[in-house]
Amino acid sequence: QVEAEVARLSQDGCSVIGSTGSRLLSGNSAYSESLEGELARFHGAEAALIFNSGFDLNMGLFASVPQPGDVVFYDELIHQSVREGLKLSRGSSRQFRHNDVEALREAIAQCLAEHRPSQKAPNIIVAVESVYSMDGHLAPLRDFCEVVNSCGGSLIVDEAHGTGIYGAEGRGLVSELGLESEVFCRIHTFGKALGTHGAVVVGPAVLREYLINYAWSLVYSTSLPLHSLAAIRCAYAFLSKEAEARQEILRKLIQTFQSRLARLPAEMVLDSPSPIQGIIVPGNVECVQVATILRQRFDVLPIRSPTVPAGKERLRIILHAHNTEEEINALMDAVEAAIHTIKEVKPQGADGASVPKVARL
Repeated sequence: QVEAEVARLSQDGCSVIGSTGSRLLSGNSAYSESLEGELARFHGAEAALIFNSGFDLNMGLFASVPQPGDVVFYDELIHQSVREGLKLSRGSSRQFRHNDVEALREAIAQCLAEHRPSQKAPNIIVAVESVYSMDGHLAPLRDFCEVVNSCGGSLIVDEAHGTGIYGAEGRGLVSELGLESEVFCRIHTFGKALGTHGAVVVGPAVLREYLINYAWSLVYSTSLPLHSLAAIRCAYAFLSKEAEARQEILRKLIQTFQSRLARLPAEMVLDSPSPIQGIIVPGNVECVQVATILRQRFDVLPIRSPTVPAGKERLRIILHAHNTEEEINALMDAVEAAIHTIKEVKPQGADGASVPKVARL
């Protein structure tokens, strides 16, 4: 389908290999603007703007949108791209405990109380992910909307890991919960469920116009070539037809996986309702050892500190609709065997002391 779309564009005389420049110069096209219109309609938003990657998008968005005096509250597990953007922002930022609605409420109340009556109250922006990439947790979006609305703030939701997995036709968790009108903007990336690359922010038209002029990661970057845009369009066409059937398959696979997780010690299990699953294997060395054994047959990666907190190193396991229950059971059999193998190994430290084993959790 992508090849057919690219061939059609080539026949129309379009250059599909390179975009030749940034969106503000020679890199814009009727095709890119048409695609953005389609994405805005698909996601139930007024406008959309495509960036070269999710990292570029979050960098540009959070560096440019907060103004002097604004305060951004972000979940402590928010993606690094958001943090990097905030470092460049003219506003200030504060972290709150992961998925803790009351912690956010209290942090906002404290912030507002710090301002004297003679001062203008700060604009409040809250940044969360719908599905967290390392833990698989879902954000309590309805509760966050209530908190943000109560202070007249704006909620930004990164749907990188929710796109395709949740919502009708894969529109994301915000859409599944019917919260489109209560969220200021959403970020949907194309490199996860969609299998291409790039990202789009969907929200009000004024945000699109603002970012075109002030998001430096867009202004000073060569735009995506037409063949990438064609792949995005085809991926969305496939998504709208296939997402819901594949979501049902995923739900069953998640249940199968979690039934096998129940056989492991509770302290090794990450509680996740999403396709992002994890098994805690404390210690970078031990985690890599288990992953190395598993990778002889399975695509399982070790996530080491400092990417995750020390002591919370883990095997990150992503379930896909093309997986089978037989594959999941085989994987978990291998996990149990690998952990048993590591338990039997007692390496000695430099002082002759026994190094803690993976079983000692």
